[in-house]
Amino acid sequence: MPLLLAVRSAAPADLPALVELYNHYVLETPITFDVDPFTVETRRTWFDDHARGGRYQLLVASDAGTGALLGYATTSRWRPKAAYDQTVESSVYCRHDAVGQGIGTRLYAALFETIARQDVHRVVAGATMPNDASRALHLRFGFREVGVFSSVGFKFGKYWDVAWFEKSL
Repeated sequence: MPLLLAVRSAAPADLPALVELYNHYVLETPITFDVDPFTVETRRTWFDDHARGGRYQLLVASDAGTGALLGYATTSRWRPKAAYDQTVESSVYCRHDAVGQGIGTRLYAALFETIARQDVHRVVAGATMPNDASRALHLRFGFREVGVFSSVGFKFGKYWDVAWFEKSL
């Protein structure tokens, strides 16, 4: 039976589940280069940066039956200089026990539909390699791979490469 998802803008009540979901990746994978887990308090600024909407979105997917948060997708400021304002960086994370169920695809579809109405010219995304699933997801959504930064992140005692993707809106 296919998973019934509800995709919506994040609400303040989602923050504890968002922190829990992300901390799995902080502690267990090189997918993020954060190395210290977050608390609700230390993640609040990140959440608040997306609460205003506009270019910087935070969408969540939840199980339509139970309400359990299963993933999220964001667009965030890429670089702090004003000339970059129409470029955003996208990210998508699924709860580790819900990967492979199409949640990331649903979140990205909703995210790009939402930002199509915003003043966004380009979307960029970085993915720690190797990560065939992330590469395939980005290519499926019309991103093109523009390069790989080699050995730019050090985590779990080794260096990791990051592939970069871009998409024009």
